[in-house]
Amino acid sequence: MAEQIAANAAQAELDEEEFTVATQWQLMWWRFRKHKPAVISGIVLAFFYVLFPFAEFLGTGDPAQIAENYHLLRPQAIRFFDEGSFRPHVNGLEPYRDQRTFQRKYEVLEDVKIDVGFFTKGFSYRFLGFIETDRHLIGFTGEATAPDGENPAHYEDRPSLFLLGSDSVGRDAWSRLMLANRISLSIGLLGVAITFVFGIIMGGVSGYYGGWIDTVIQRVIEIIGAIPSLPLWMGLSAAVPQNWSVLQVYLAITVVLSIFGWTGMARTVRGKFLALREEDYVMAARIAGSSESRIMFRHMLPGFYSHVIAQASLAIPSMIIGETSLSFLGLGLRPPAVSYGVMLIEAQNITVVALYPWLMFVAIPVIVVILAFNFWGDGLRDAADPYGK
Repeated sequence: MAEQIAANAAQAELDEEEFTVATQWQLMWWRFRKHKPAVISGIVLAFFYVLFPFAEFLGTGDPAQIAENYHLLRPQAIRFFDEGSFRPHVNGLEPYRDQRTFQRKYEVLEDVKIDVGFFTKGFSYRFLGFIETDRHLIGFTGEATAPDGENPAHYEDRPSLFLLGSDSVGRDAWSRLMLANRISLSIGLLGVAITFVFGIIMGGVSGYYGGWIDTVIQRVIEIIGAIPSLPLWMGLSAAVPQNWSVLQVYLAITVVLSIFGWTGMARTVRGKFLALREEDYVMAARIAGSSESRIMFRHMLPGFYSHVIAQASLAIPSMIIGETSLSFLGLGLRPPAVSYGVMLIEAQNITVVALYPWLMFVAIPVIVVILAFNFWGDGLRDAADPYGK
C-alpha cells in the first residue's frame, strides 16, 4: 500500500514537472484532446481535405460529360453476388417515357448485368495536376452479359457508374460532388488565408502604433461592419465579367468573400497588441534595437498565435456558406465550374426535390462540414484559453 502511494506521488510530481515546462502548443494540445466533439470533427475535416487530390480518382465518370439517355437517373445500387458467387455488378437499364405523367423512367433489366471492378480505366485526368492517367477507384470493367449470352453495345453505353444518380442533363452526381468538395472547401481555406494575413497586418498596426492610425483603421472597420454582408457580396459578385474563365471567377469570388471579412480578425489582433505592447519583453526588444516589424511579428504575435488560429477556424464555415449562397443564387461560380452551390441550383424547385430527392444529397456534406468546423473551432478556442480548465 505504501509503495503504491509513493508511486502515485512520484507520478504526480512527474506530471506537474511536465506541465510546468510544457510549451504553449503542448498545453493547447492537451486541452484540445479532452474536447471529444472537436477531436472527432477534426478527423472528419481531415478526411474531407485528404480527398482533395483524389477527386477525379474517386469519381466514376467525367463530371462535365452529358449523357442524354440517362438524365435524372436514380442512384444505382451495386449488387455483390450473382447466383451464389461473388460478382460486383449493376443491372442494365432501359429508358422509357411514362405515358401518363410524361416523366422519363428506367426499367431495370434483371437479366442484364454489367460488371463493376476496382482500379478500372475511365476518363483521362491529371493527378496532382501533372500526372496523366485514366485510372479510377471503381468503375465498369467493360463486360456485360445478357440473357442470350451476347454483349449488346447499347447496355454498355453508360458513361459512368451513377452511385448518386445523375442530374437533369445526365452528369454523374457522385463525380461532381467529389469535385465540388475540393472547390468549395479550398475557397474557404484560401479566403481565410487572405483574411488571416490582412487582419493581422491591419490589427497589428492599429494596436501597436495607436493614435490617429488606430482611429482611422477602427473607423474603417466600423464602416465595413455596418454594411450587410450578403447584399455586398451579391453586388460585387454581379460585377464579375461574364466572359471570365473558371479560374478567374474562382479567384474573384475568393477575394470578394475575404476582402471584407478581415475586420473580426483585425479587432482580435488589435486587442492583443494593446495588451502586450507595454510588456517587459517588448520593452527589452525595443531597447535592444529590434525593428518595429520584428517586435510586432517575431515577439508579440507568437504569444497569441493559438487565439488567431482558433478565430480563423471559425471563419472558414462563413466563407464556405458565402460561396454556396452566391453560387446558389447564380452570382458565384458558374458551370462548367462545380461547387456545392452550383450543384444545389437544380434543387431549388420544390417539384424537383419531391420527384428527384437525390439532387439534395449535396446538402449532406455541406451540413457535415459546417458542423465539423464549428465544433473544431470551439475546441480550438477553448484550448487556446489560458484560463480554461
